[in-house]
Amino acid sequence: MKKVLVTGGAGYIGSHACLVLLENNVEVVVLDNLCNSSLESIKRVEKITGKNISFYNADLMKPEDIEEVLQKEKNIETVIHFAALKAVGESVAEPLKYYENNISGTINLLNAMEQHKIQNIVFSSSATVYGNAKTVPVDETAPTGPTNPYGQTKLMMEQILTDCSKAKNLNVTLLRYFNPAGAHNSGLIGEDPEYPNNLLPFVQQVAAGIRPKVMVFGDDYETPDGSGVRDYIHVMDLAEAHYAAILKMSEVKIYNVGTGVGYSVLEMIEAFKRISKQDVPYEVGPRREGDVGILTAEAKLIKEELGWSAKRDLDEMIQDSWRWQSQNPKGFRA
Repeated sequence: MKKVLVTGGAGYIGSHACLVLLENNVEVVVLDNLCNSSLESIKRVEKITGKNISFYNADLMKPEDIEEVLQKEKNIETVIHFAALKAVGESVAEPLKYYENNISGTINLLNAMEQHKIQNIVFSSSATVYGNAKTVPVDETAPTGPTNPYGQTKLMMEQILTDCSKAKNLNVTLLRYFNPAGAHNSGLIGEDPEYPNNLLPFVQQVAAGIRPKVMVFGDDYETPDGSGVRDYIHVMDLAEAHYAAILKMSEVKIYNVGTGVGYSVLEMIEAFKRISKQDVPYEVGPRREGDVGILTAEAKLIKEELGWSAKRDLDEMIQDSWRWQSQNPKGFRA
């Protein structure tokens, strides 16, 4: 049985990844400071799987916290590194907070991994590293150029990991996610933001009557209906990509994790209305700083090399999101 340390494992993507790992008989240790996550998500993953997680309320900004975890948890083979601040808008307003937290936390983690001779890391990167892509869909060789500090921290962390791989024989897999959405089909875990930064949780809160309307940021992009187009991927597909990655670690590998299919903001709203049978009022506002018009993935490489591809479609993604929202109107805070 493998033993994996998951930083940020109580968060949205992290909790779903922990569930997939447990279902595949991987022993899971979670390190999370709960700054934008909930311990309830860990309890519910344990309920779904019938298996236990070793949880530590610890902070990557405190090297002594990481050391304490690694002293107690022997034989960790691999780290999956999710822990980071992740809101694009906040990163534009507070860049120093993002550079300090995301980059320093990663350096502290890598120092601890070196001390404890842990040689494998899967990193939660982002398609935001591509910035305003010249051609879409984008493949892994496309030029990078983030348009916001959040994306810049992801690219800088990729570079740090790449340099460490060369210097320290570290096995590194960089997963560049497109737009995670959806929830586990049990309705027990899902995305739980107090104030949503991503489209689908915002739409579902409007559909549930929690918020009055969806703000559509820009309707003047060069897209079929003028609203931004993104590649949405079911969070369970994304979680399964992490399991595929830990089975085949090697020197630095970069993979896009997406579907290759793009949907506009207005298309997502209409699909949610159709499936939830709820009204979703929206208002068009100006473009949001740091956003791009269209971004979709070329995801052939991960299929060829890791045997992974997305299995779930848009309807399933929205059905699972609405089930989560309906069963948990206050998220984990209830």
